[in-house]
Amino acid sequence: MLEVIDLTKKYGKMSAADGVRFAVPNGRIGILLGPNGAGKSTVIKSIAGLLRFQGVIRIQGKDANTLEAKRCFAYVPEIPYLYDALTVGEHIEFIIRAYGLDVPEEEIEKLLERFELADKKEKLGSELSKGMMQKVSICCALVIRPKVILLDEPMVGLDPAAIKELKSVLLELRAEGCTVLISTHMLEMVKELWDVTFVMDKGHILGTYAKESLGSEDLEELYFSVTGQKMPPGQAEEGKAAGTDGQAEEGKGAEMPGQAEGEKAAKADGQDGGRPWER
Repeated sequence: MLEVIDLTKKYGKMSAADGVRFAVPNGRIGILLGPNGAGKSTVIKSIAGLLRFQGVIRIQGKDANTLEAKRCFAYVPEIPYLYDALTVGEHIEFIIRAYGLDVPEEEIEKLLERFELADKKEKLGSELSKGMMQKVSICCALVIRPKVILLDEPMVGLDPAAIKELKSVLLELRAEGCTVLISTHMLEMVKELWDVTFVMDKGHILGTYAKESLGSEDLEELYFSVTGQKMPPGQAEEGKAAGTDGQAEEGKGAEMPGQAEGEKAAKADGQDGGRPWER
């Protein structure tokens, strides 16, 4: 479970995040949405431990800054950072050693094959395209078998086959009880993945919405209705034709199962199923 409680981050007098609060239960995929400048990057970087902030962030019930929390947490940044002088295989090995894990070689091979990197194992970081670098970054996050994973615009730069594979992996992780949070502008790419979405603007969470509470309203319609932005003409007409009923009211989202309990006190999830890519 991932909990963000009263997260506040200021730059001088400007509040990039002001009392942000939300939770993603175990076995759920959460989506963080918002226009440019909403504060999403600040929240993401705070969860990842890249910024100092006021408030509380818990990963599996433990303070996010503790080693115990970091051991079960993985982060895929929007821009992948690889070492020019390390090969693809050495990046994976580096992460495994950093986490103190013992991952059999055959499991690593299966993961690389799934993202079409098996034949790129000896290529240096400096030789990879943006899409290949993104795949390596994703594999580095998955190889530790996280209980909580944070992905910032993970599908940017990926080819259609890799996008499809990543979606499959995320659904498998959810089935294993993993907590997933995705920050993205690509609403079309995550519409079949999400369980709960958090719409953010001007440093605040405007509302929390569970998928089952929306009826026929889709993610794009929800986003535009809550943020007050105008939906592109073609999409607006499609929404009317579909007869969307019961639009979610701004700031009044349905609570996800387990969310209230999570904000009081989370317990680490002890599930230890097989690695998704081994199936």
